[in-house]
Amino acid sequence: MVTWIIVILLILWVLGYFGPNVFSGFPSLGNAIHILLVIVIILVLLNMLGLM
Repeated sequence: MVTWIIVILLILWVLGYFGPNVFSGFPSLGNAIHILLVIVIILVLLNMLGLM
């Protein structure tokens, strides 16, 4: 379950980071991209430590 959340957040981060450059109609998310990346890193660390 946590693995799927990590994958989905990473996909959203990649879309938010590269989306405006690739697709001109894609909205620019700004700080939300960094928040998603921090959430993914925290989830990966918790998963590696066995807390989740």
